[in-house]
Amino acid sequence: MRYMLVLTYDEAEAAGRPPEPEIFEEMGRFNQAMVDAGVLLAGEGLAPSSQGAIVAFGDGEGEGEEPTVTDGPFTEVKELIGGFWILTVDSLEEATGWARRAPFRHGERVQVRRVFDPEDFAGVAPDEVMEAEQRMREQTAEQHGS
Repeated sequence: MRYMLVLTYDEAEAAGRPPEPEIFEEMGRFNQAMVDAGVLLAGEGLAPSSQGAIVAFGDGEGEGEEPTVTDGPFTEVKELIGGFWILTVDSLEEATGWARRAPFRHGERVQVRRVFDPEDFAGVAPDEVMEAEQRMREQTAEQHGS
Protein backbone atom coordinates (compact mmCIF):
# COMPACT_ATOMS: atom_id res chain seq x y z
CA MET A 1 0.00 0.00 0.00
CA ARG A 2 1.04 3.55 -0.57
CA TYR A 3 0.74 6.22 2.08
CA MET A 4 1.38 9.93 1.87
CA LEU A 5 2.92 11.68 4.85
CA VAL A 6 1.91 15.34 4.68
CA LEU A 7 3.87 17.83 6.77
CA THR A 8 1.78 20.77 7.99
CA TYR A 9 2.91 23.77 9.99
CA ASP A 10 1.88 27.30 10.97
CA GLU A 11 3.65 29.48 8.40
CA ALA A 12 3.06 32.70 10.34
CA GLU A 13 4.64 31.20 13.45
CA ALA A 14 7.62 29.92 11.47
CA ALA A 15 8.17 33.25 9.66
CA GLY A 16 11.54 34.74 10.45
CA ARG A 17 12.75 31.51 12.06
CA PRO A 18 15.05 29.79 9.59
CA PRO A 19 15.54 26.06 10.07
CA GLU A 20 18.33 25.12 12.43
CA PRO A 21 21.38 23.86 10.49
CA GLU A 22 21.16 20.45 12.18
CA ILE A 23 17.61 19.94 10.88
CA PHE A 24 19.07 19.48 7.38
CA GLU A 25 21.34 16.71 8.62
CA GLU A 26 18.53 15.10 10.63
CA MET A 27 16.17 15.26 7.66
CA GLY A 28 18.85 13.74 5.44
CA ARG A 29 19.27 10.84 7.88
CA PHE A 30 15.48 10.40 8.12
CA ASN A 31 15.09 10.31 4.34
CA GLN A 32 18.10 8.00 3.93
CA ALA A 33 16.64 5.57 6.49
CA MET A 34 13.45 5.36 4.41
CA VAL A 35 15.49 4.83 1.22
CA ASP A 36 17.58 2.14 2.92
CA ALA A 37 14.39 0.41 4.12
CA GLY A 38 13.02 0.49 0.55
CA VAL A 39 9.85 2.37 1.51
CA LEU A 40 10.41 5.88 0.07
CA LEU A 41 8.89 6.47 -3.36
CA ALA A 42 9.02 10.28 -3.37
CA GLY A 43 9.45 13.18 -1.02
CA GLU A 44 9.85 16.92 -1.36
CA GLY A 45 9.72 20.11 0.67
CA LEU A 46 7.56 23.00 -0.49
CA ALA A 47 8.48 26.68 -0.83
CA PRO A 48 6.63 29.27 1.28
CA SER A 49 3.08 30.19 0.26
CA SER A 50 4.34 33.61 -0.86
CA GLN A 51 5.74 31.76 -3.88
CA GLY A 52 2.43 30.04 -4.69
CA ALA A 53 -1.19 30.67 -5.53
CA ILE A 54 -4.62 29.31 -4.69
CA VAL A 55 -7.02 28.39 -7.48
CA ALA A 56 -10.57 28.50 -6.10
CA PHE A 57 -13.55 26.95 -7.88
CA GLY A 58 -17.10 28.18 -7.57
CA ASP A 59 -19.99 26.22 -6.17
CA GLY A 60 -21.30 25.34 -9.62
CA GLU A 61 -24.31 27.63 -9.38
CA GLY A 62 -22.93 30.33 -11.66
CA GLU A 63 -23.02 29.27 -15.30
CA GLY A 64 -19.61 29.61 -16.94
CA GLU A 65 -18.06 30.60 -13.62
CA GLU A 66 -14.28 30.69 -13.97
CA PRO A 67 -11.94 29.65 -11.18
CA THR A 68 -10.27 32.55 -9.37
CA VAL A 69 -6.53 32.73 -8.74
CA THR A 70 -5.16 34.39 -5.62
CA ASP A 71 -1.43 34.81 -5.23
CA GLY A 72 0.20 33.87 -1.93
CA PRO A 73 0.96 34.30 0.83
CA PHE A 74 -2.05 32.41 2.18
CA THR A 75 -2.73 34.51 5.26
CA GLU A 76 -6.22 33.07 5.77
CA VAL A 77 -4.91 29.52 6.16
CA LYS A 78 -3.70 28.49 9.62
CA GLU A 79 -1.82 25.31 8.66
CA LEU A 80 0.05 24.96 5.40
CA ILE A 81 1.57 21.96 3.71
CA GLY A 82 5.34 22.21 4.00
CA GLY A 83 6.33 18.97 2.34
CA PHE A 84 5.38 15.37 1.68
CA TRP A 85 6.65 11.83 1.37
CA ILE A 86 5.08 8.92 -0.49
CA LEU A 87 5.86 5.56 1.09
CA THR A 88 5.12 2.00 0.11
CA VAL A 89 4.50 0.03 3.29
CA ASP A 90 2.31 -2.83 4.49
CA SER A 91 0.07 -0.95 6.92
CA LEU A 92 -1.09 2.30 8.46
CA GLU A 93 0.86 1.35 11.56
CA GLU A 94 4.10 1.09 9.58
CA ALA A 95 3.43 4.45 7.90
CA THR A 96 2.73 6.16 11.23
CA GLY A 97 5.89 4.56 12.61
CA TRP A 98 7.89 6.35 9.94
CA ALA A 99 6.02 9.60 10.55
CA ARG A 100 6.87 9.42 14.25
CA ARG A 101 10.57 9.39 13.34
CA ALA A 102 10.42 12.72 11.45
CA PRO A 103 12.83 15.24 12.98
CA PHE A 104 10.42 18.04 13.90
CA ARG A 105 10.24 20.08 17.09
CA HIS A 106 8.23 23.28 16.53
CA GLY A 107 4.61 22.14 16.55
CA GLU A 108 4.64 20.62 13.08
CA ARG A 109 2.14 17.89 12.29
CA VAL A 110 2.34 14.98 9.87
CA GLN A 111 -0.88 13.64 8.38
CA VAL A 112 -0.72 10.00 7.30
CA ARG A 113 -3.09 9.25 4.43
CA ARG A 114 -3.49 6.12 2.32
CA VAL A 115 -3.18 6.76 -1.41
CA PHE A 116 -5.96 5.17 -3.43
CA ASP A 117 -4.94 2.40 -5.78
CA PRO A 118 -6.90 1.63 -8.95
CA GLU A 119 -8.19 -1.57 -7.33
CA ASP A 120 -10.06 0.58 -4.80
CA PHE A 121 -12.41 1.63 -7.60
CA ALA A 122 -12.97 -1.80 -9.19
CA GLY A 123 -16.67 -2.46 -9.47
CA VAL A 124 -17.41 1.23 -8.92
CA ALA A 125 -15.83 3.03 -11.86
CA PRO A 126 -16.83 1.90 -15.38
CA ASP A 127 -14.44 -0.59 -17.00
CA GLU A 128 -13.51 1.88 -19.75
CA VAL A 129 -12.49 4.45 -17.13
CA MET A 130 -10.37 1.85 -15.34
CA GLU A 131 -8.72 0.86 -18.63
CA ALA A 132 -8.04 4.52 -19.49
CA GLU A 133 -6.52 5.02 -16.03
CA GLN A 134 -4.19 2.04 -16.56
CA ARG A 135 -3.10 3.39 -19.98
CA MET A 136 -2.44 6.81 -18.42
CA ARG A 137 -0.31 5.26 -15.65
CA GLU A 138 1.70 3.31 -18.23
CA GLN A 139 2.18 6.42 -20.36
CA THR A 140 3.33 8.43 -17.34
CA ALA A 141 5.79 5.70 -16.34
CA GLU A 142 7.21 5.67 -19.90
CA GLN A 143 7.57 9.44 -19.95
CA HIS A 144 9.45 9.48 -16.67
CA GLY A 145 11.45 6.30 -17.11
CA SER A 146 9.82 4.53 -14.18
